Amino acid sequence: MSLTQVLPQPSMAGYDREDDEYDNKSRKNEVVLVSKFTVPPYGHRKDFIPRRPEMFGDGGAFPEIHMAQYPLNMGFTKNQTSNAIQLQVDASGKPQFDAIVKQNVKGNKIVYSSFVDLLPKEVREDDPSLQKPSEEEIKEKTEKTRQALEALVASKVSSALPVQHAEKQAPAQYIRYTPSQQGAEFNSGAKQRIIQMVEVQKDPMEPPRFKINKKLPRGPPSPPAPILHSPTRKVTVKEQQDWKIPPCISNWKNSKGYTIPLDKRLAADGRGLQSTHINENFAKLAEALYTADLKAREAVDMRAKVEKQMAKKQKDEKEERLRELAMHARTDRAGIRSSDKGDLESAERDQIRQERQKERQRAAALQRAGGDKKNRPKDRDISEQIALGVQTATSSGVQYDQRL
Repeated sequence: MSLTQVLPQPSMAGYDREDDEYDNKSRKNEVVLVSKFTVPPYGHRKDFIPRRPEMFGDGGAFPEIHMAQYPLNMGFTKNQTSNAIQLQVDASGKPQFDAIVKQNVKGNKIVYSSFVDLLPKEVREDDPSLQKPSEEEIKEKTEKTRQALEALVASKVSSALPVQHAEKQAPAQYIRYTPSQQGAEFNSGAKQRIIQMVEVQKDPMEPPRFKINKKLPRGPPSPPAPILHSPTRKVTVKEQQDWKIPPCISNWKNSKGYTIPLDKRLAADGRGLQSTHINENFAKLAEALYTADLKAREAVDMRAKVEKQMAKKQKDEKEERLRELAMHARTDRAGIRSSDKGDLESAERDQIRQERQKERQRAAALQRAGGDKKNRPKDRDISEQIALGVQTATSSGVQYDQRL
């Protein structure tokens, strides 16, 4: 007996805002639930236990009622197949809430689902993961490693050889074969046959038959955690207007080539909404740039002035040096010795001058005395020849042809 049979029929027909949606006959697969059950108001639901879908009033679960609720039969797995994960517990009896993260994990992939997993473990002597392997395990691992290395080295050596020999064949195997069909017309009348299994000789020069270097795409990752939503509800007109996004009117993106009026373009550009505002820091920046320009100009002028003074000083020093060299050249050409030489040079010149003067006095004395022919000099001085009239002297274009 249902609840509708016990309760009296309503005297007035009620109006539901979703009647328009239920009246649509085109939705054949949609399950229409008409709520005829009156839900107790909030605060009076102490003994209310929702069991059937019509008790939820086409809505969600009641959060104040602490029990398993299935609105619209969601999560009810009596006659349904679901991929929901069952609650699991560990060895100590604590629930494993990270089972949803570790589902469909391939291989020995480690998934850290809590902060405790990232903390370092305490090193203990009784930890089995830190115990040393036994001698048998060490020997087994060593033998496997040796065999793998030998196989690798053998393949490298054989590939490096100029001539590769054919691989050795496995020994022949003999198999006794008894066919299922017996008779004179089958198997040539023989009841059994002995088959010799021999490995096919492989040509060492034959290229590989199969391509083993194909790059396969990576498998799909683990599925993300499911997101649970409440039941869908009818969207009101106000919500539709709130969620209505106007079409984009852009001056750059118009791939379909729509004709957009200029007023719409200007409205989308937003130039009319902008107000010109100059920041006060702009004046500070301009003043700082002007001051820096003045300082730079003063520094350039000062540097140019200093360079000009240094060039003038170098020019004066060069002229003074050239003047001194010219004066020395004139004095050397005129035979005038400068008095700024050392005392040693002046004393040497005085001594030479006195010796020459003594020679002239001696020569003059010998000439006056008529002297000996042996002691008479063969050649006379140019001044003596001019004085005796032997040679005519010219100086500055004036000829002296008479004796002094």
